[in-house]
Amino acid sequence: MPFIPHTPDDVAQMLGAIGAKKIDDLFDEIPKDLRIESLAGIPEALNEMQIGRLMSARAAQDGTPLNFIGAGAYEHHIPSAVWAVTTRGEFYSAYTPYQAEASQGTLQLIYEYQTMISSLTGMEVSNASLYDGGSAVAEAALMAIRAHRKSRSQRVLVPTTLHPNYRKTAVATTGGQGVRFEEIACPKGVLSVADLAKYQGEDIAALVIQQPNFFGVLEDVDALTDWAHANNIMVIASVNPTSLGILKPPGEWGTKGADIACGDCQPLGVPLSSGGPYAGFLTTKMEYVRQMPGRIVGRTVDTNGKQGFALTLQAREQHIRRGKATSNICTNQGLLVTAATIYLSLLGPEGLGRVANECHRNTQELVAALTRVKGVKLAFERPRFHEAVLLLDRPVAPVLVELARRGVVGGHDLSVDYPELGNALLVCATETRTAADIKAYADALAETLKAAVRAA
Repeated sequence: MPFIPHTPDDVAQMLGAIGAKKIDDLFDEIPKDLRIESLAGIPEALNEMQIGRLMSARAAQDGTPLNFIGAGAYEHHIPSAVWAVTTRGEFYSAYTPYQAEASQGTLQLIYEYQTMISSLTGMEVSNASLYDGGSAVAEAALMAIRAHRKSRSQRVLVPTTLHPNYRKTAVATTGGQGVRFEEIACPKGVLSVADLAKYQGEDIAALVIQQPNFFGVLEDVDALTDWAHANNIMVIASVNPTSLGILKPPGEWGTKGADIACGDCQPLGVPLSSGGPYAGFLTTKMEYVRQMPGRIVGRTVDTNGKQGFALTLQAREQHIRRGKATSNICTNQGLLVTAATIYLSLLGPEGLGRVANECHRNTQELVAALTRVKGVKLAFERPRFHEAVLLLDRPVAPVLVELARRGVVGGHDLSVDYPELGNALLVCATETRTAADIKAYADALAETLKAAVRAA
């Protein structure tokens, strides 16, 4: 990383220019009892070569385990070109493109991103991204309440099949604004029209539908969307973008399509990195565009007829009156949007479809292999994508610990968020998993369960 060294002469000249005798004089306002004379426990300084070896050794301690966990963050193959381009200085250091005359490259990239995401979701317009999938659900709920002129309520129906972190984020984001998220229990792993019957005819602003849902199960989105619209309820779709390589886009759900579609861009070229950063996407119908949070990049022509790009419909509190603002989102996740755009442009519709099909095939093979292990069975016998819920004959947490010791990240323990399911384990297989990987997991799980029996 570039740095500017200061020689003793440099420091002396600086002190002379400001009239100070020594560096400590610059901090004389800090009481002595608050100053730290030394940092206990800090080892001696290392040179660059030594630091490099130390960091490599620390990284190696993590090992290279086989990963079968998903739950909203997925290990996909990322073409090397994605981050080779994304980390170029022009993109890597670019900030919010307020000055269109100096930001045409960034603006065009965001415009292409919006076009791709709109096409992928089957919607008419996209914004320039949000923070992640959870904040996207929260902003979509607020947007639906603003846009639904015929509803006087701030009620949003949320099935428990929606990602628990998304539900928590939505409540934390909107709780101070009076929004009521009413959870609908889904013991069978899906939301059905029968589950919604008790809300028939009530004033409700929106219904959130995740597809595939948190359990990997496919919802009957056509029936649910049509029921909602028949009851004057807007539909918010929360979708995995990879799944849209083979599944029906939200814009085609039911007779009229979903009203708002959102999700997380993490599957689109963003690596697993200790929980982030990620980027959320949000698309909608043109009739609701003025209620969309964040910002939009538009394409136009200049006075000479040349193509140009500019920010438009910026309904943020720093652009208009605070009471009229659609959100307080202050920037977009530009770096992750860049990666997603390059990823999608490299794969194209056919490539994304191949990735989705491979994920589906591997998940089916994983479920088949693991359910052959004694003490393991499938929770929901329904069409699925990417993920599945397995039931074990013992608590999940100790099993995951032992699997980790054997070099396998075995999945996500559902007992905290879904205790009613019992010893439930959410597993996932993306296109990166091979037949040998799946066999290794099945063997490790079988040995783990046998060892527990012997120990008992």
